Amino acid sequence: MAEEKKTSDDLQHIVQLDRLIHEPARLNIVAHLYVVESADFLFLLHQTGLTRGNLSSHLSKLENANYVAVEKRFVDKIPRTLLSLTEEGRRAFQVYGRDMKQVLSKLPE
Repeated sequence: MAEEKKTSDDLQHIVQLDRLIHEPARLNIVAHLYVVESADFLFLLHQTGLTRGNLSSHLSKLENANYVAVEKRFVDKIPRTLLSLTEEGRRAFQVYGRDMKQVLSKLPE
């Protein structure tokens, strides 16, 4: 019984995870942007497997939280949307990764 209580207490840290990043589609987006300086919308669309509308919706949420910067420009008269993690977004992803590792390390084997 004491072991169950300890495990239950350890798992309470799950509620402290950044819910904005924890959502699977946004975690996928942030993880892809974390390893590059920037990516265009179409690249991210193909890498994540999301639909245009779904990707756009999740990017809006990340942009509103100041985790993602969106830059729109024209290249040879073709619109191009570049996306990158802000410093705040990078820090949030690092904290999320650290916190998730901590939660997982406390699970019994």
